[in-house]
Amino acid sequence: MSAAWAVAREQGLAQLTLREVAARVGMRAPSLYTHFASKHAIYDAMFADAWTQYLEVDEAAGADELVGARAVLRHSARTFFDFAVADLARHQLMNQRTIPGFEPSAEAYGPAVAVLDRFRSQLAGFGITNEEDVALATAIIGGLVDQQLANDPGGDRWSRLVDRVVDMLADNLGLPPDNPEETS
Repeated sequence: MSAAWAVAREQGLAQLTLREVAARVGMRAPSLYTHFASKHAIYDAMFADAWTQYLEVDEAAGADELVGARAVLRHSARTFFDFAVADLARHQLMNQRTIPGFEPSAEAYGPAVAVLDRFRSQLAGFGITNEEDVALATAIIGGLVDQQLANDPGGDRWSRLVDRVVDMLADNLGLPPDNPEETS
C-alpha cells in the first residue's frame, strides 16, 4: 500500500502502474497479481485506506468533546480540510473521479460511509437532520479544498476562509452563536 501511495504522490494518481508498484516492493508485476487482481483493485484498497485514515483522524480529533453546533462544524470542517489538502493524490482518490472506470467497492466505501454517518450524527445532535443541509456542508468544505489545491497549493488563501464559510452556513441554518456575546 505504501508503495502504491508513493507512486501516486510522485507520478500522479492516474500514472500508477502495477509494474512500478511491484518494482518498489521488490517483485515482478505478475507476482503482484497474487495480492491484487487488477490496477483497480489497488485503487480500491487505497480508497479504503484513505477513508480509514481519515476516520481515525476524525475520531481522534475530539469533536465529540466540543460544545455548540458552530464549534463542532468549525472543528469538523477544519479537520477534513487539513487532511484533504495535505495529500493531493489521496484527496483525488477520496473525493474526485479522476480514474476512468474506477468505482470503489461497497467494502472499500464502508469507511467513507462511516465518516458521513458520524458527521450526520454530530449535526443531528444540534437538530440538523435535513439531508440537503448535510450535503451543502460537505459541498462547501469540499469546494474550499478544491480551490486550495488548485489555486494556492501549500498556501493558506482558502484555508483562512474555513471558519467564515462555516459561520455563513451556520447563519443560514439558524444556529445560535456558541458564545451568546458572539456575533456572526
